[in-house]
Amino acid sequence: MSYEEWFERHAQKHKKIVDKLLALGYDEDRIIEYFDYDNMAKEEIDFCPLYKEGKKCHDMKELNCYLCGCPNFRFNDKGLGEYNNFKILSECEINNGTKFASGGFIHQSCSKCSVPHHRAYVKKHFDTDWKKIMKEVKIDE
Repeated sequence: MSYEEWFERHAQKHKKIVDKLLALGYDEDRIIEYFDYDNMAKEEIDFCPLYKEGKKCHDMKELNCYLCGCPNFRFNDKGLGEYNNFKILSECEINNGTKFASGGFIHQSCSKCSVPHHRAYVKKHFDTDWKKIMKEVKIDE
């Protein structure tokens, strides 16, 4: 699956959950709380494939999944540049995490970064429209 496909599919899943919570009268704080990993893994099992395996994408005690997909992540399926004959498909705007090469491409690995998964960070960047928060991640040519 391309980054673009993931982004669009994830935006739809995120919107469906947020719309449901808004219809139930949830405010910003309750929505953020709802997206805590423990609750999401129980209530929204299809939101993330790792939920079914009982795994977290980041090794942190209080993981919040509202910003699954980080506002600091940048991608372009056609490439952001090249390094040593590898096409760079994704990178981090704040130079956090690590990079890895696979199949002739360089990808950003965010698994060691916890920046967007703390409630305080989510609250600072909160908007019910996930795509609005994530507007900078897709780098167009």
